[in-house]
Amino acid sequence: MKVLSLFLAVLAARSLSAAEPPPHQTGNLSLRNEVSLAIDRGLRWLEKVQSADGTWSLPDQPALTALPLTVFMLEPSGKFRAERPAFVNRGYDALLASAKPEGGIFRKGLANYNTSLALSALVAANDPKFAAAIAAARNFVIDQQARGMTDPSLDGGIGYGPTGTDSKHPDLSNTVMALDALYHSRDNAKQEMGHAKDLDWPALIGFLQRCQNQPKTEKMSPAEADNAGGFVYCSGSSKAGNVQLPDGRTVPRSYGTMSYAGMLSYIYADLKKDDPRVQAVVDWAQRHYTLDENPGMGAEGLFYYYQMLAKALGAYGTDELTVEGGRKIDWRNALALKLIDLQKPDGSWVNASGRWMEKDPVVVTCYAVMALEIVHRRL
Repeated sequence: MKVLSLFLAVLAARSLSAAEPPPHQTGNLSLRNEVSLAIDRGLRWLEKVQSADGTWSLPDQPALTALPLTVFMLEPSGKFRAERPAFVNRGYDALLASAKPEGGIFRKGLANYNTSLALSALVAANDPKFAAAIAAARNFVIDQQARGMTDPSLDGGIGYGPTGTDSKHPDLSNTVMALDALYHSRDNAKQEMGHAKDLDWPALIGFLQRCQNQPKTEKMSPAEADNAGGFVYCSGSSKAGNVQLPDGRTVPRSYGTMSYAGMLSYIYADLKKDDPRVQAVVDWAQRHYTLDENPGMGAEGLFYYYQMLAKALGAYGTDELTVEGGRKIDWRNALALKLIDLQKPDGSWVNASGRWMEKDPVVVTCYAVMALEIVHRRL
């Protein structure tokens, strides 16, 4: 799987003439500086709201401490990673206090969700002292891959955990969080253990395909064609409801967060850009491009959508989308300006819709800062 790491990739810089820099480079430099300021304001706010015990938000959910740690480690200048300040070290101490002997990092349930985000935070620190914890957490997440489900359409995916039973069945949101952490931790695990477990990739790809509204070869109705290529939460189930077809059938509605999650998951599974499954979701994304809502969900999950859009399009390797009417959209510029406009005076972000914890400003600020950090690298 040869995709550049979203966390650790460094763009090669071209030397510019000091006298007459090209106009588009000048524009990018100006916007890049604005993005840097927005990131800095968001990080300063996060530092202020950390609890005395080193955690953020809910102490019994390590994922909510892992998110701020990750965005501090990915700050564009690298200053927090080069010399971690005391408050960041307190955060890592609190995170590792939740580590289990079997490698999971969680307290009260949601084992995979918490461990995956904690694993991402540990990898982002780029600290050899965390190597053993990274290897153990990575193996724990791999062991969460579902096998032997009563509903075979769920096999190959990963849920909140534990899987292997129908109590916490797999979904695409948890699967992409696990894949993100597993991809970036792969080299760390090999260095620590000399070998590493791996997922059952054919089963994983099968799960992803069953989450995608695959284009049909026969003639489709306009409603079915518009829905084709996008992704849903899990096979047969969409948080965005269903699409009614002219023949009376209903199909689960594709929506924004899961469609970008599916795109990113296919990339991690080493599907190439010209693979029909990848092209189908890229086509869906271009037909439904907007930053005014999470397509299919309105304001629900909006900031998670922004983060997932940035991750997926960054990994896919494009800076432009061709939208309705053939217009070219530079998603980096558009997303940066949107998030700058939405930032609160104190440096935080928050969603008016509370679904999926998006009334928690810590969660939402982390999503916004992470999206801006990806944009900053691509400018």
